Amino acid sequence: QLQLVESGGGLVQPGGSLRLSCTASGFTLDYYIIGWFRQAPGKERERISCISRSGESTNYVDSVKGRFTISRDNAKNTVYLQMNSRKPENTALYYCAARLLRGCSSLSDYHSWGQGTQAPVSS
Repeated sequence: QLQLVESGGGLVQPGGSLRLSCTASGFTLDYYIIGWFRQAPGKERERISCISRSGESTNYVDSVKGRFTISRDNAKNTVYLQMNSRKPENTALYYCAARLLRGCSSLSDYHSWGQGTQAPVSS
């Protein structure tokens, strides 16, 4: 069974940094494109970033460009999301998900989801 587990969440102050991890079990991660998503209270889930199977291609939404970095270590079966210069509006439950289909955008094409990790930003 495909399983993804997010970790690394926690409270940071505005301007602070956090690195999230998404670790796979039950499958080899390098077969999959991986996306990071977030869902703020009262809002819809949104895609933040995604990374190709090899890690050579990445994609970000405009609101996190220059602050967040996605990377992967296929040998460790893990994808990371480095989040710098965090803002209070970045407070959300952060998820990772896997897809086999080419592309990045459509949430419905992601077939395996983690349970999420909370990452609040507050002073």
